[in-house]
Amino acid sequence: MPALVALPGTGSDGDYVHRAFGPAAASLHLDLIALEPSSDLVRGYLQQLDHLADDADEPIVVGGVSIGAAIALEWALRRGADCAGVWAALPAWTGDPATAPAAFSAIVTADALVADGLEATIAGMAASSPPWLAAELDRSWRSLYPGLVDHLRQAAGYRSPESAQIATLTAPLAITAAVDDLVHPLQVGRDWAAAAPRSEVSEVTLAEWGHDPSVLGFGCARGWLALR
Repeated sequence: MPALVALPGTGSDGDYVHRAFGPAAASLHLDLIALEPSSDLVRGYLQQLDHLADDADEPIVVGGVSIGAAIALEWALRRGADCAGVWAALPAWTGDPATAPAAFSAIVTADALVADGLEATIAGMAASSPPWLAAELDRSWRSLYPGLVDHLRQAAGYRSPESAQIATLTAPLAITAAVDDLVHPLQVGRDWAAAAPRSEVSEVTLAEWGHDPSVLGFGCARGWLALR
């Protein structure tokens, strides 16, 4: 079986990737490689994927959460036969990020970090977030700060693959989307699936995802197996 190389969402890290994708990868005997963000967020991920694919004996499965899913999809479109599948959890937007809630949230958070500092920004986030999300972001933001500011701003300006580009995808696209997440709209996942030649969408709720991050990976795994 190929390796699964997975990318975290903005403000997140490899620790979360292991919890989101690790159990599903293990169930399929896939070796999970969880990437960490670098200072050059998008290019850094693409370069890491290139190096891993060049060193692999067979095509790799790529995946990610939120912007990580979009960058993984971009790479799959570039590399074609080197990709054995895309696991896309919680895609956040298609094409231009200008009107995307996730991009707006990233900008607001970056500005708050600069203006108010880490502690005040975490406190403000926790006051308006479910406890599980507040705890997760408290952990990852502390581990990524101060580079977190640049990560957020780079992510907010990232142009995700357009539907016309997704239509050229040769690898199977397995998506897990949340039905009640305003930051990662369900319609984005459905749009990606409608555009791709081979796709499956699994739907989860925020409560399910918050209780157990592995539902993201298992949703993608079920879709990928159905499409292989």
